[in-house]
Amino acid sequence: MSADLILFNGQFHTVDRENPRASAVAISDGRFVVVGTDAEAMALRGSGTQVIDLKGRCVIPGLNDSHLHLIRGGLNYNLELRWEGVPSVVDALRMLKDQADRTPTPQWVRVVGGWNEFQFAEKRMPTLEELNQAAPDTPVFVLHLYDRALLNRAALRVAGYTRNTPNPPGGEIVRDANGEPTGMLVARPNAMILYSTLAKGPKLPLEYQVNSTRQFMRELNRLGLTSAIDAGGGFQNYPDDYQVIEQLAKDQLLTIRIAYNLFTQKPKEELTDFKNWTSSVTLHQGDDYLRHNGAGEMLVFSAADFEDFLEPRPDLPQTMEDELEPVVRHLVEQRWPFRLHATYDESISRMLDVFEKVNREIPFNGLPWFFDHAETITPQNIERVRALGGGIAIQDRMAFQGEYFVERYGAKAAEATPPIQRMLAEGVPVGAGTDATRVSSYNPWTSLYWMVSGRTVGGLELHSEGLSRQTALELFTHGSAWFSSEQGKKGMIKVGQLADLAALSADFFSVDEEAIKWIESVLTVVGGKVVYAAGDFEKLGPASVPVLPDWSPVVKVPGHWRPTSPMQAQVHHCSGPCAVHSHSHERARLSNAPVSDFAGFWGAFGCSCFAF
Repeated sequence: MSADLILFNGQFHTVDRENPRASAVAISDGRFVVVGTDAEAMALRGSGTQVIDLKGRCVIPGLNDSHLHLIRGGLNYNLELRWEGVPSVVDALRMLKDQADRTPTPQWVRVVGGWNEFQFAEKRMPTLEELNQAAPDTPVFVLHLYDRALLNRAALRVAGYTRNTPNPPGGEIVRDANGEPTGMLVARPNAMILYSTLAKGPKLPLEYQVNSTRQFMRELNRLGLTSAIDAGGGFQNYPDDYQVIEQLAKDQLLTIRIAYNLFTQKPKEELTDFKNWTSSVTLHQGDDYLRHNGAGEMLVFSAADFEDFLEPRPDLPQTMEDELEPVVRHLVEQRWPFRLHATYDESISRMLDVFEKVNREIPFNGLPWFFDHAETITPQNIERVRALGGGIAIQDRMAFQGEYFVERYGAKAAEATPPIQRMLAEGVPVGAGTDATRVSSYNPWTSLYWMVSGRTVGGLELHSEGLSRQTALELFTHGSAWFSSEQGKKGMIKVGQLADLAALSADFFSVDEEAIKWIESVLTVVGGKVVYAAGDFEKLGPASVPVLPDWSPVVKVPGHWRPTSPMQAQVHHCSGPCAVHSHSHERARLSNAPVSDFAGFWGAFGCSCFAF
């Protein structure tokens, strides 16, 4: 037998405890057939074998996000300007202005995703005045995590918010002294007002949604992601909103393996939704690239346990148990795995009461189920999860909301939020993810940085000792495989498993903690095929697909900002001597990338002294 692909001269971290390190792999029919030495892999070289010298790169199993809104995120990716990783408000506003100038009527500029004020040098959000100044005529919608949105005057007009618009249930339209909307929308207690407002904007036509999803997958491949469990989501109806992903699967254009959970859409009609789906969808239907994975993360609307640490912990309605029980009962009867979004231990206790009650009558008996998030779960409830055979999918919300959590609940409580070490010690399956795209960054390295360092994106230390890098990697690979019932099939570089891997731009195991944030892949392989390549390997990967439409933010700001991004505009704003930073104007003006001396000069697009 000869291999289809051989990768040699690498530093493979396999996540396989029986064979933790290797220098080469051979791949045949989309699976690993050799994981060992260069000589062992080369023994399978034939006339048609592609051979790639990895030049000593650190190689890991393809990352697997246990909670990603990939399907919905893909439909909208090309519409979104992202501030993930952007170092200053000044840069963010320049990016916004540039995009507003390029955006044709009636389109909006939408900023979503994993950014917050703590990442900025100024440690503040942009103001409504600054948004209106940057974009006086183009509607702008800026989503801030799960808690608020900022709309400029043009967006308020097209959304139809006036002094006569009443506050919707679960949301607040902030008003000035005259009763006029200011442009601030607050989620109180849930984000429905934010998402329903966002939904008022124009959608992309089908052809562009296909392109948008391909661009999003390529961006995820750039970061070393090869698998994701899609958590469904509000306004993601099945089967209507799955048309694009199913077409891409049919055309064999998926470069991320997706297991998807079906998310109910209509309050009080949740059981009807699930009965329809269990009679029309077969569990695990599909293939290794697109497969059904059960129910959730919303099982019933009354169990929605939201994650906005700026607001007090919500008490779930008294009706929750009576509404949740028949849904869980039905799913267990049908042997459908399920997931449930849960933030607070108080809610988790009540949910577990329901699960235990159903289990006494209809045993779970090994049926996979899991909680998402579970930030404040107690040891007692972790034990209850284990006893019922459940898992916990953790996400990096604390990386973005840690400051709010500490302010409300104290630094001591934040030390074990979520209590990952305790989960692992109890033997509960744990898988890592992001919860992107709206309320978090899709960048897995942001999540890995948080797990390893114990710090938020703004630098706040939540706990002095994070997870080991090996453990963090295990949670983002082998750990997540359990959550789609694919353990043993993916998550390790091991003979017989799916050949998914990423060769990295830096050695994850040795770089400084801060440098983890900026790791990306230089060679991503899915099913034995190169799906993304950069740097020394660029010629080995498929060419990028042009972005549609041509005014898309992704044309100029391709996803997550990175320190090596070329400056969008070499504009210098200092006038006269700069007493604040005492930096060299020439150095800033002529630089093509931010310099490392943040005290002297920060900002992706030039000196930002004028911001003060």
